[in-house]
Amino acid sequence: MSVRILALVGSLRAGSHNRQLAEAAVKLAPEGAQIELFEGLAEIPFYNEDIDVEGGVPAAAAKLREAAQNADGFLLFSPEYNGTIPAVLKNAIDWLSRPFGAGAFGGKPVVVAGTAFGQYGGVWAQDETRKSVAIAGGKVLEDVKLSIPASLTRFAETHPADDAEVAAQLTEVIARLHDHAGQAA
Repeated sequence: MSVRILALVGSLRAGSHNRQLAEAAVKLAPEGAQIELFEGLAEIPFYNEDIDVEGGVPAAAAKLREAAQNADGFLLFSPEYNGTIPAVLKNAIDWLSRPFGAGAFGGKPVVVAGTAFGQYGGVWAQDETRKSVAIAGGKVLEDVKLSIPASLTRFAETHPADDAEVAAQLTEVIARLHDHAGQAA
């Protein structure tokens, strides 16, 4: 049985280093793991209970929920915007947290990783993401972390998949998530 991991990226920029990190994760997935890089977070409207009603859920939000329901685990990549979580990622978490008590995270394992320009690699945003996902019902793997500092210089000419140190660290993160997701599946 293949373990399905849904990857969400908190940056919409085409050349985002966090997107590149997610692409590297897809390439580095171990045998028996399938990592799906979700496309379409930009199309999802801000969460609003008035439109989150049966028969009225926007198609983009329904697509996200369906992908999340089919996932055995989650890998979230968060840059740091003004010291915190990017709105697009927080919005995805909000949509996946509903309906209350029965959201798509549903006790499934979640790992938060990322890279940022600063010297700490976006740890504030990643900590906020972990907090939000835990409240939304995900089983955050608190001891599985990857924060890569100095993204603008480190990845100026090298894709994260081609950085041996990053690839090794990311492979370990994916392996640990895979193990937890496989147990939960």
